[in-house]
Amino acid sequence: MNSYTIRNLKDFQLDHIFDCGQCFRWNKTGPGIYSGMAMGRRVTMEQRGDSLTVTPCTKEEFDTIWRPYLDLDRDYGRIKEILSEKDPVMARACEWGSGIRILRQDLWEVIVSFIISQNNNIPRIKGCIERLCRLAEAAPEGGENRRAPGQAGQRAPGQECLRASGQNAGPAGDQYADFPSARALAALEPEDLAPARLGYRARYVIETARQVAEQGLPQTAEQVLSLSGVGPKVANCILLFGMKRYDSFPIDVWVRRVMHELYGFREEDVKGMKAFATAEFGEFGGFAQQYLFYYMRSL
Repeated sequence: MNSYTIRNLKDFQLDHIFDCGQCFRWNKTGPGIYSGMAMGRRVTMEQRGDSLTVTPCTKEEFDTIWRPYLDLDRDYGRIKEILSEKDPVMARACEWGSGIRILRQDLWEVIVSFIISQNNNIPRIKGCIERLCRLAEAAPEGGENRRAPGQAGQRAPGQECLRASGQNAGPAGDQYADFPSARALAALEPEDLAPARLGYRARYVIETARQVAEQGLPQTAEQVLSLSGVGPKVANCILLFGMKRYDSFPIDVWVRRVMHELYGFREEDVKGMKAFATAEFGEFGGFAQQYLFYYMRSL
């Protein structure tokens, strides 16, 4: 099985990246080792110091899939300098989560994942998503137009989900189910998702799947907010993690807490927090949010 190793990484730490609330399909299997499913592929990533090894992976696959996914061409050192320059809270947060990078994920997967995230915790979100993928994997395929591995961002509205296959087998041969397409979910009813244990979110997932299957993926913030079950917090997560709107500043319970305890805002003053983030963090609001989220969870 092919592996590819990249060396001399800076501002990069898998433990920070996969534990800052931005993704839900990576699981730690050992010190510095994570296995997961992303971009239509199941891989294991292992970090040792400033080196990262991806298995299975060729150099071409790393350069075309994983380098962009991990956002390796962005200067995070400079971002941390800018955010920390006049803000001691941000300076501490940037130091604590120094290896965070914002993944460039598939938009459709981000939409569903953060609809599921509402009033939920990370372990339960991960369980819901894996059960949903397994459930869709077991459903009839319903068509032959399925995306190829590594083309997650190129899925057309009519394409069905990719079933687990040898290409999605990990080093030990275990299988991970791919994320179901909007078309695949749109053909179901909310009660069909009962085994995934999504609760009231099942209706939102099905309704959003039907919207996307008919209209395509959202292109603007207004279109994101028009999706079923999507309010301002979830919309900002979708904009940041799925649409590369790095000025977005999602305010969840952890960010609200850090803004209250360390910046002095009243907990209910979400509007004031948002205005502050826009004024102080500007185009780097999403990066600031990730550093603050990760930092607050450690306190």
